[in-house]
Amino acid sequence: MSVEIRVPQLPESVADATLMAWRKQPGEGVSRDENLADLETDKVVLDVPAPVNGVLREIKVPAGQSVKSGDLLAVIDEGAAPSAAASAGNGKAEAAAAAPAATAAPAAVPKTGPAARRVIEENQLSPGAISASAPGGRITKQDAQAAAARASAPAPAAAPAPASTPALPVAREPERRGGRTERREPMTRLRARIAERLVQAQATQALLTTFNEVDLGAVQELRARHKDAFEKKHGVKLGFMSFFVKAAIEALKRFPVVNAAVEGNDIVYHDYFDIGVAVSTERGLMVPIMRDADALSFAGIEQQIGDFAARARSGSITLEQLTGGTFSITNGGTFGSLMSTPIVNAPQSAILGMHKIQDRPMVVKGEIVVRPMMYLALTYDHRIIDGREAVQFLVVIKDCLEDPGRLLLGL
Repeated sequence: MSVEIRVPQLPESVADATLMAWRKQPGEGVSRDENLADLETDKVVLDVPAPVNGVLREIKVPAGQSVKSGDLLAVIDEGAAPSAAASAGNGKAEAAAAAPAATAAPAAVPKTGPAARRVIEENQLSPGAISASAPGGRITKQDAQAAAARASAPAPAAAPAPASTPALPVAREPERRGGRTERREPMTRLRARIAERLVQAQATQALLTTFNEVDLGAVQELRARHKDAFEKKHGVKLGFMSFFVKAAIEALKRFPVVNAAVEGNDIVYHDYFDIGVAVSTERGLMVPIMRDADALSFAGIEQQIGDFAARARSGSITLEQLTGGTFSITNGGTFGSLMSTPIVNAPQSAILGMHKIQDRPMVVKGEIVVRPMMYLALTYDHRIIDGREAVQFLVVIKDCLEDPGRLLLGL
């Protein structure tokens, strides 16, 4: 019995997807729920699972082509056995893999994400020959690109034999330590979407950034005092982000316009707090949304952030988790940024930028002391948010972080 494999129903916000790669070829056996292909949308990579056991008979759409919901991708013969050629091919591969097993155990296949797999396949690389830099031995896109660059670099020319007679000195070209090669590859759908949204925000909003600085000594002392008990009780580490989320929510409550959005000639005020937290991945920046963040505890915030980061980097995050949001926070300090001007995640009207914590000399009660300082940046849509509100918004965050007791007492 033939079973058709079609593109799953895409969310309303996603018009189409790109078929990145096939994981099975015609004649190969497939198992129920086994991933057959990767579909890349503007935000996430989706799997196309096999609905039945059988053999992949025919592929209707080649890799690299755009598809829409319901498009026919392939046909499976339910209950069929793999073809003789496929079985022979698999048998040879198994025999080849088993041959060295008598002397040594086979090496584990490195883990790769969708973006890294794409680079590996396009450049016909061997995953086992690529040095993995991510935790758990996972190969990143940057690892694969570096291996591809090394593979395409020309071999150095042999040195000429010394001349038998002296020769006049001649000018020598500087040594080229690497190949002067160029590579062209299309943007991923996610990268293209990020570019589109950033340009859209710059073109449609009157963006302005204001800065302040905060002494994080009190937060550091509080974390140091309670981090072990916190992790033991809640099973998650107490980070800085939960303090910033709590402080931002307090500031948003006092200045609702920062939590608002522009729709035509209207200002839409949100009476809820869906906070987006930027996460950097191999495929680009993602901003998962914490729904009703004001109702979450410190532990709840840390757990959600950890879950979002793991899902975003493994490619298992859902479109629903990336949709919406009333305000965003991004932390460039994790990469060493001392100061930056983040771009608003439209249609939101503001974004808070965190930066590197740096010990700096500060004047405290007439004395110069060294304090752990961080610059804060608020980029906002000046069409609806005035400078007075933006500055006071950052002052509230500063006050809450320099005296964390305010967050507990609602002061």
